[in-house]
Amino acid sequence: MSIRRLVRGTIEWDRLEVVFREMAERYDRSELRVEFLDADNWLSTPCVVNDQWFVKIVTGQNSLVHALFTGARNLGAFTSGTEGFFEHFADPMEMCEHELEATKRMREIGLHVPAPIESFEVDGMGVLVMEYLPEFETLDDIDEERVEHYAPEVFEALSAMHDHQLAHGDFRGENVLIYDEIVYFIDATNVREDGIAEARSYDLACALAALEPLVGARDAVQAAAEHYTPEELLAAREFLDFVNMRPDHDFDAVSVKGEIEKLADSEDADGE
Repeated sequence: MSIRRLVRGTIEWDRLEVVFREMAERYDRSELRVEFLDADNWLSTPCVVNDQWFVKIVTGQNSLVHALFTGARNLGAFTSGTEGFFEHFADPMEMCEHELEATKRMREIGLHVPAPIESFEVDGMGVLVMEYLPEFETLDDIDEERVEHYAPEVFEALSAMHDHQLAHGDFRGENVLIYDEIVYFIDATNVREDGIAEARSYDLACALAALEPLVGARDAVQAAAEHYTPEELLAAREFLDFVNMRPDHDFDAVSVKGEIEKLADSEDADGE
């Protein structure tokens, strides 16, 4: 058994059957076709139902793992000179409700996200139901030329989120989907309202970290600069070392910092 499966936990089949019986009743279906996804997700058991719905099943163990992750991330935020801004969920249902509401808010401001459908509780588990996007690609899946094409759109969408006082909190290449030539965001996490400014800087640092291995530091920073000021990029720079400690980001932090500093110096020189 992999460490991921051990930590995430395996849901007993009889409990899964309870979930799918509830779905069949809710959506008036005599039977359901279920495909479990071997996604790198520690916080839920994801599956696709009837090629129509993307479903996350969240257990108490998933909630416990989220609490551990939240504590570690807040500790890392302290190393960047700020208070921790990640917030834990009380239980599996709260995890599902938050993602549903965060997705609704992103959709309301015009961002492309899978349509949020509902969340409900069954046998102590939270169940989140979203639109399923077939045949999508993640930002990590596509070639350099296409990443360069989509990078400005990625930063434009992230900037729009930030302009509306929202933060993603878990920006990674696998959480950016390309579907029908459109950029979609998924898997927003929970950020304290009083920490939103720091969370936005952290988001920007994560986006630069995700794009640097794909297009290089210069192109990543230039794409971000189309939608963020030098001051905002300098604020993000303070989180790059923290982001670089995360196992799901592997990038050249020194090069990204250098490109941000060159951009800021150039702007200062132009302003004199």
